[in-house]
Amino acid sequence: MSFYLALKEVWRNKGRFLLIAAVVALITTLVLFIAALAEGLASANREYIEKLNGELLVFQEGTQLSTTASRIGRQRIAELRRVPGVAAVGQVGFSTLKLVPPDGSADINVAFIGVEPGLPGEPPVYAGQQLERDRGNNVIVDEGVVARLGTKVGDTIKLKVTQGTKEEFYDLTVVGLTDRRQYFFQPAIFAPLNTWDKIRPDGNGSGANTELISNIAVVRLQDPSAQAEVAKTIEQTVKDVEVADRRTTWEALPGYAAQQSTLTTQQFFTFFIGVLVVGGFFQIQTLQKVAQIGMLKAIGLSNWTVGWSALIQIFTVNAFGVAIGAVGTLALTSNFPVTVPIMLTGTTALASVLALLAIGPLGGIVSVFVLLRIEPLRALGMAQ
Repeated sequence: MSFYLALKEVWRNKGRFLLIAAVVALITTLVLFIAALAEGLASANREYIEKLNGELLVFQEGTQLSTTASRIGRQRIAELRRVPGVAAVGQVGFSTLKLVPPDGSADINVAFIGVEPGLPGEPPVYAGQQLERDRGNNVIVDEGVVARLGTKVGDTIKLKVTQGTKEEFYDLTVVGLTDRRQYFFQPAIFAPLNTWDKIRPDGNGSGANTELISNIAVVRLQDPSAQAEVAKTIEQTVKDVEVADRRTTWEALPGYAAQQSTLTTQQFFTFFIGVLVVGGFFQIQTLQKVAQIGMLKAIGLSNWTVGWSALIQIFTVNAFGVAIGAVGTLALTSNFPVTVPIMLTGTTALASVLALLAIGPLGGIVSVFVLLRIEPLRALGMAQ
């Protein structure tokens, strides 16, 4: 009986209920879009660090885990490799330069990352081969570069770098393709550390500096579960360094925490607005049908049936709106260009949809209590 009453009223007042379903769909789109934007921005900021093939990152002491301010030399690397529990150590350097498209379109900002071939920091490839020579003019590019330029293994790419007051151009050969490894919202190009040092802005192109300096060192452990112990040992035995795991490192990136907290706050207020909107609509519905509910109660309909009928109606309309909004958002986000940082993962989408399904019952609970308190005689105007 509860299902029949709930769905019968929805069917007989299709226009009214479609309106609230449309409002719920818009709220769903907004919530999922903010969730996808938060995930996309976070991923574009931390992607390379999150996927590193090492458990610990070593920074110069006093740089507050800044990958750009830190400086680690070969001497420190040698000391790190002697620490008990360390399996391998790789130097990693970061810089930003321009990728010149072959079709003459606008230059693309890319993260130019120097790594040591075969050591932690170098990404795995799904096509082509890994870097082989420390001083070769070969590079690995991530899917961000592939999506923008259609780059294939064997292609030559042109990089533009400002050295002093002059613009220099370098032609490098793509030997491998890796998955998305963005760093600071930029697609990534990986080169041998010596090549990176020669090409990067203000680099040591002359080779006069005897010690090769990188920004950080990536440490792979013999036992990944011993992160805390090895990190403490490194800080005690190697001078002027501080150690962090991957999560701590990306959370220390400039603006990362503030960005995520802002988007999370927006999501919370959107949910709150959704609860108020759905609750307000069904409260109005309740006030408009007090007489009908009073008549049903007068002929013997129980409060249990009335309450369940209202809840079923609320959940059905809300779920229909959420479904429309979810499908629309998936279609919308799948058609955004690669330059827009939108990423709607299954976990994020599922969590948001479940929360949105809850806003209907939460918003409509007041109207259900109102229905349960209706007195038949008073509702029909027969009470003294």
